[in-house]
Amino acid sequence: MTIQMILIIVGVAVLLLALLFLTSYVKAPTDKVYIITGGGRPPKYLRGKAGLKIPFFQRLDKLSVQMLSVDVKTSQTIPTLDYINIDVDSVAVVKIGTTDALLAKASENFLNKDTAYINKMVVNVLEGNLREIIGSMNLRDIMNDRKTFAAKVQENAMADMQNMGLQIVTFNIQNIDDAGLGVIENLGIANTVAIRKDAEISKANAQKEIAVAQADANMAANAAEVASETAIAERDNELALKKAALQAQADTEKAKANAAGQIETQRQQKAINTEQVNADIARSEREAELKQKEVAVKEQELAASVKKQAEADKYAAQMKAEADLVRRQKEAEAQKYEQEKEAEAQKAKAEAARYSAEQEAAGVRAKGEAEAAAIQAKGEAEAEAMKKKAEAYKLYNGAAMAEMMIKIMPEMAKAIAEPISAIDKINIYGGSNGSDGNGASQISGITPAVIKQVFDTMSDVTGVNLSDIMKANTYDAKVNKNINVTGISGVDVKVDSEAVNPASDIVE
Repeated sequence: MTIQMILIIVGVAVLLLALLFLTSYVKAPTDKVYIITGGGRPPKYLRGKAGLKIPFFQRLDKLSVQMLSVDVKTSQTIPTLDYINIDVDSVAVVKIGTTDALLAKASENFLNKDTAYINKMVVNVLEGNLREIIGSMNLRDIMNDRKTFAAKVQENAMADMQNMGLQIVTFNIQNIDDAGLGVIENLGIANTVAIRKDAEISKANAQKEIAVAQADANMAANAAEVASETAIAERDNELALKKAALQAQADTEKAKANAAGQIETQRQQKAINTEQVNADIARSEREAELKQKEVAVKEQELAASVKKQAEADKYAAQMKAEADLVRRQKEAEAQKYEQEKEAEAQKAKAEAARYSAEQEAAGVRAKGEAEAAAIQAKGEAEAEAMKKKAEAYKLYNGAAMAEMMIKIMPEMAKAIAEPISAIDKINIYGGSNGSDGNGASQISGITPAVIKQVFDTMSDVTGVNLSDIMKANTYDAKVNKNINVTGISGVDVKVDSEAVNPASDIVE
């Protein structure tokens, strides 16, 4: 077989399959039920969905599930439970049930039947049930409660309708007639008379209650008027008596008030004088207390200003130290970074010129050995110098140490005076007659006292009496050549007439 034949066969097969699908595919709307039967299978009911029907083996039937309105009228008069013949006109709305059981029964009874046939069957069933319910109720009950009457008919007919595959949607009574007997009209007249009678009775009762209430109201009004007039007379008498008593009481109280007023005036004047004296005493006490608080506040301000300046100096020193530390760190990081970059550049250069470096290796090695020898000689010389310096330090005696301490004393005095010079304002409390002396003299004596304390501390640390050394420049030392220096090398040194004048010569 050629390819063309194969393609033709495939195309024909596809076409056949498409035709088969089109002929077997069915889709039911929501107002109809498609019933697929045959092929040895149970019936399939489709409503609002699609399905497949095997061609030639299965059959497709359609059944409408739309609602039907059916007029149900009695064909002749029907006697009620109280033997009154009536005609009833009603309307029922029915439809085919949508469950499989109801659809199975409806397809057996109404498949391929028109709506006239369905109406006829529904009328026959409902008319029979209507007759049954009419015969079981009195005419008055039917007329007074038509809704219950219709519900009983619908409930009684439900089983028969389900056997046909139908459902009753609604059942309403339109008209009830007694075939010209006038019974229904008479029931209306009786009801009208009863209603009118009830209205007249209610009206008479209302009028009677109104009359009784009016009489009671008049009696109560008269009694209230008498009681009111009596109460008014009694109140007038009481008022007159109270006025007389109040007038007498007022006269008495007025006399008492006049006397009490004079007494109260004298008492108030006395109280005012007492309060004035107390106020003067309290004012004096407050002024004294205020002065004490002012002194305390000024003392606190002085202490706070000194403390604030000291804390500011401390903070500035800390910030400067931190800034120096950060600067040194940054410089070290920058130097390290430059060294790393330089090393990388040298490495790249070395790799690029590795061949020439190998040729010059011998010369470089010799140069390195010479530099190493030079560095070693320099280190040995520095070590020797350090050794000699250490030996020289060993020869230092107390006089040399005193000379070193004397050289740094100006710097120490300057450092001591700097915090005091930074004070902007000092408030001095206390007078020259106090036990502590003049306040200004105390401030001016701070620096010399501190210098003397440092001077004594240096003497205690070095073991050299620096006061004796300083006396070497005095008149007694220069003229009489008489000075003793203790603490130098652990012995006492006496300077005779050949001694040199300056104290620095003695130290040397």
